[in-house]
Amino acid sequence: MACDDRLTEGRREGPGEEAPRAGPRTIGVAIPIPDPYGAELQHWREAFGDPMAGSIPTHVTLLPPTEVDGDLLGRIDEHLRRVAEDGREFPIVLSGTATFRPVSPVVFVAIADGIGSCERVEARVRSGPLARELQFPYHPHVTVAHDLSEEILDRAFKELAHYRAEFTVWGFSLYEHGPDEVWRPLRNYPFGAGGAGPHQEGERPLG
Repeated sequence: MACDDRLTEGRREGPGEEAPRAGPRTIGVAIPIPDPYGAELQHWREAFGDPMAGSIPTHVTLLPPTEVDGDLLGRIDEHLRRVAEDGREFPIVLSGTATFRPVSPVVFVAIADGIGSCERVEARVRSGPLARELQFPYHPHVTVAHDLSEEILDRAFKELAHYRAEFTVWGFSLYEHGPDEVWRPLRNYPFGAGGAGPHQEGERPLG
């Protein structure tokens, strides 16, 4: 997934470009689901009529939407770099569906292998400048239908009941919620010192 690398630290603005925004910014940290699985699950979410399907890349949340001061993004960047440098790649297996109903109207693809690794990374991410309380206990998952009718949630639960995917987690990404309600990646954080995330055409250097 390409990144704009639009942090307040280390970015030189070209002629006519605006400086990075100070003031409140809403960010999140997540493990992006690689293609073809990420695209597959996003298409399923679109098929279920979820209006957020095109606004949220397929992911496993590590830090839910969090409002921060834009002036702190440099410190947050350093924190996430340290977390990533101390981490290691790990496998994830997605298998079948589950739901948070009746507490929350969400159907998700479940993680059959890799929950403990996600929990360890989440605990480190949600510390230091990103320390915060959670509304619900952390439970890593991949949302495929949210805040839809019971009929559609039932359909999502059944149609993806036999879904399965396996992949290696190379690291995680920092995202920002834009004024257009779209979540976009700002920077990738590969695990291991000197590591590199997946490169894509047109992606800017992240260092």
